[in-house]
Amino acid sequence: FLTITYETDMAKLKEVVPEPLEVTDPIVKFEFIRMPDSSGFGDYTESGQIIPVTFKGKKGSYSHAMYLNDEAPIAGGREIWGFPKKLARPSLQVTQETLVGQLHYGNCQVALGTMGYKFNELDIQDMHKALLAPSYLLKIIPHVDGSLRICELIEYYLENVTVKGAWSGPAALHLIPHAMAPVADLPIRRVISATHILTDLTLPNGKVVLDYLKE
Repeated sequence: FLTITYETDMAKLKEVVPEPLEVTDPIVKFEFIRMPDSSGFGDYTESGQIIPVTFKGKKGSYSHAMYLNDEAPIAGGREIWGFPKKLARPSLQVTQETLVGQLHYGNCQVALGTMGYKFNELDIQDMHKALLAPSYLLKIIPHVDGSLRICELIEYYLENVTVKGAWSGPAALHLIPHAMAPVADLPIRRVISATHILTDLTLPNGKVVLDYLKE
């Protein structure tokens, strides 16, 4: 994981986070993730925006946008869990002394994140604890006539988490406006921090914590 945390516009955040999730700070985490050995899905990369939220007093995160370069995890992620995944060309690699994350949508670059490679070692236990927090998804599936058939708030927790290394360092993030990949709609006010984490983990099935069509 390369995760760059930045400050954004609070009003724009509240527009995209569904109730009853609550936003308390104008913070976004932009992630670039290399998954070279994923059971069932193989080798792929993803990138996207994660928003820190609270739900019934619990601190967690909401997946706002995700872009992947492989059809199998896109289909599985959307249809089973409800991840907001779209086909794109994310990448994460080390170039000289820099960890470089890029996101291209079609032929257009829409995000560029850079971080000094393994500058400062972080406490592995702190990173392990952070990965165990709940995550939330908005699962939406239409009916055959185009009407809304499924609209649910999903909660899941990562399992079997083993953090093998964690680092911080100087970082920069650049987002480019794009009509179909609107990551720049949550603008960067300032970069707060960045982390680089190497970990093994399991993504289990989630559970429905709110059915909007029944409320």
